[in-house]
Amino acid sequence: MTLDASLDRLAGLVCCFEPGDAQTAQKLLTQLGRRRFPDAASLIRFHEVLLFLRAYPHTSAMRRLTEELLGSFHERVTRLRVAGEDVTVLIDPRVSGIAGTAFSAIWSYDIARYLARRYPSRVEIDWDGYEGEEQLVSILKNFLPLFEDGAYVVYPVPYLAWIHAAKRRNETRETDLAWFLRQFEHLSIDERAKANLYDSLKLWVHWKLGNSPATRTKMRARVNSVFYHDRPLIKRSEVSLGRELEDPLPLPLKKLSRAEGEKLVSLGRDMMTVRYRELHGFTYGDPQHVLRAAAGRGVEFVIWGLPRERRLPLLGYHAVLILKNGVPIGYAESLALFERSEVGINLFYTFRDGESAWIFARLLRFIRQYLHVSVFSVEPYQLGSHNKEGIEAGSFWFYRKLGFRPVQPQVADLVAREERKLANSPGYRTPARILRQLAAGHLLYEAPSAPHPGAWDNFRVPNIGLAVQRRLVQHLGGERKLRQTLVTSVAHVLGVKPADFSASEHQVFSDLAMVLAMIPNLSRWSNDEKSALRRLVRAKAGSDELRYVRVLQGQQKLRDGLRLIGSRDVTG
Repeated sequence: MTLDASLDRLAGLVCCFEPGDAQTAQKLLTQLGRRRFPDAASLIRFHEVLLFLRAYPHTSAMRRLTEELLGSFHERVTRLRVAGEDVTVLIDPRVSGIAGTAFSAIWSYDIARYLARRYPSRVEIDWDGYEGEEQLVSILKNFLPLFEDGAYVVYPVPYLAWIHAAKRRNETRETDLAWFLRQFEHLSIDERAKANLYDSLKLWVHWKLGNSPATRTKMRARVNSVFYHDRPLIKRSEVSLGRELEDPLPLPLKKLSRAEGEKLVSLGRDMMTVRYRELHGFTYGDPQHVLRAAAGRGVEFVIWGLPRERRLPLLGYHAVLILKNGVPIGYAESLALFERSEVGINLFYTFRDGESAWIFARLLRFIRQYLHVSVFSVEPYQLGSHNKEGIEAGSFWFYRKLGFRPVQPQVADLVAREERKLANSPGYRTPARILRQLAAGHLLYEAPSAPHPGAWDNFRVPNIGLAVQRRLVQHLGGERKLRQTLVTSVAHVLGVKPADFSASEHQVFSDLAMVLAMIPNLSRWSNDEKSALRRLVRAKAGSDELRYVRVLQGQQKLRDGLRLIGSRDVTG
């Protein structure tokens, strides 16, 4: 049997559970493990099948063999490179992160600091072909004595010679990246300004993954038990969102220690960076408040929020790391406001033939349990708007077939026409052009017991900020003056004095006051309702943002006011 035929056969067996299938798959694994792979493409195929089997093992023997074979990949990749084979395909974002590989990317200031701290000998600035010399020279003037004189008389400026001369004054063998980051730490500006300045350099950072735990090949969390699949996987047709969301049995939760939380937040951050990705909740995850939920069938959801200084003004943000038998198979995020949550999920290519629909349904059940939300919104980008990956994956139909509904009438009409075509023509597939039209608007799913069905149909989070901005720019006295006037006015209405709040609470209150000023008859609210708003400010600036989400859900008048503002189209 040829190599390609063996790989095809193995890929076809990973989701088969007839008698003898596991033994056949294990025999193929053993045979493939003895073979030398002549090119990177076939090695990638083998790697991805092994990762799937690590997450969805049939037997303990197969799992042990899978681990053994994955342990050989650093050597296999090195062998290909030494043989002069083209291995550039190994750094494609869809498969990057394999042991033995290296790649370059432009990372944000905070991720660059994280990588330099966690993998100091493996990351370095990739100067080859760097094109940001002009900006770099202007910033180096802040770091190097007399550099400005040299920069004026020599062109092109030999900036690397200057950097390396500065490093030689330093006895440690630090990298160029570490030296740069050390200079930024000494700048007398705030952290956000440092980040903006560093990001303006657009520095490429080269990461030699080697055989480190950050590789997809070796990345996994420790688990107490493994779920083995000896029966067919759960199909989408067997999944009911309504049944999941109304199930009264809570998923078991475990609050993690700071050290345990730090390990899993770091694992999530590595999971993103080896795939060239950054996401706010993974870059700035708060390790102090991490929970691990057992969802069943080897699936776990690890959830955390954001530290005070990184929180969003109104929304309660939580990131979710999705594990399957300890293997990171995807991620999700929830942005909650009252009983409504914007949700997004990404299960990585390698694992999409697994129990994706069931995992998503169980995720929503967990989010409902943890955040007490009952309305779930999927925004257009997740469906494929300006997102080629979403179109190729047919994301719209994934959500639609689980029961999500379009809220825009024109999209609903198009959905009805497409569903008739699909019903009448079994071989029909929605073209990409139509998928892009279907992705033009939000999809919503309301739990069967959700209050006020349809109340959030026209709501859009950005409408609140746009309405506030329009009010500010229309004021003749200027935006900054009106901001202060509104904050002072709302503080007076609520009976808030400067000494009532800490510095972080003052920032939260300033943002909230912009919105509260647009709610009619705020002065007529009862003392208890005004006092609740003060508690809301303290919760937003508190140690755990979960409390803010819960306090917010008790604010009925605020909910009605914000829902009304957010349901008005102010884009015209």
